[in-house]
Amino acid sequence: MMNLQLTNKIALVTASTGGIGLEIAKSLAFEGATVIINGRTSESVNHAISTILTEVPKAKLRSLVADNATLEGNETTINQFPHIDILINNLGIYESVEFLNSTDEQWQHIMNVNMMSGVRLSRHYLKNMLDVNDGRIIFMSSESAINPAPEMAHYSATKTMQMSLSRSLAELTKGSKVTVNTVLPGSTKTEGVKQFVQDLFPSLGYKDAEQKFMKENRSTSLIERLIDPKEIADFTTFISSPLSSAINGAALRVDGGIVRSIF
Repeated sequence: MMNLQLTNKIALVTASTGGIGLEIAKSLAFEGATVIINGRTSESVNHAISTILTEVPKAKLRSLVADNATLEGNETTINQFPHIDILINNLGIYESVEFLNSTDEQWQHIMNVNMMSGVRLSRHYLKNMLDVNDGRIIFMSSESAINPAPEMAHYSATKTMQMSLSRSLAELTKGSKVTVNTVLPGSTKTEGVKQFVQDLFPSLGYKDAEQKFMKENRSTSLIERLIDPKEIADFTTFISSPLSSAINGAALRVDGGIVRSIF
């Protein structure tokens, strides 16, 4: 096993009670980091902690009940954990909305959740990281950042903005041991996506439904399957580690080759 040197690090993963966030938290905990598990309710946080401890019995976990889509939630987070070593801006939502019928409220809401949570938390934690000359900030974006989805124009826009913000913040780290990067996952087999795929092809078993989905809806994928959340998580954990010190200001695709671009 590669030693990622995370034993003495404290990591905050926003929205880490399910999906990719839970897998990132689990992966970081497995590598020895102390991980702050964040969700909007005590029930969801406690359930996530129990889940992680089942697989990583020696995991060092902290609880954070806060809605980081709101200013109040961000303030709660910062007050409870003023100093951390790793910030994973994972909180995000998506929905299919026809652009011509989209409302200002829909655009503002997804901006608050997907963008402003990361802006506020990064504004606080980046300063601390620069003060101690060590730290990692990672934005969990999407392949939609560079391959915009017309049925989710507002979502795609926020994911592109995350990528731009990440690079801007990375410029502030010049000459330091702090890094800021963006991870761009492709279509990932979370419970929500699995249900979405099954609903598209209700007459098929799940395995056949996924194959049909990839062929018809994600035809450029080179791996021809949905990505396992653990694959995203393990990569993100490496980027969180001291071993990734030469990677800074990068947009890192873990998309299974869906995006047909060499840049």
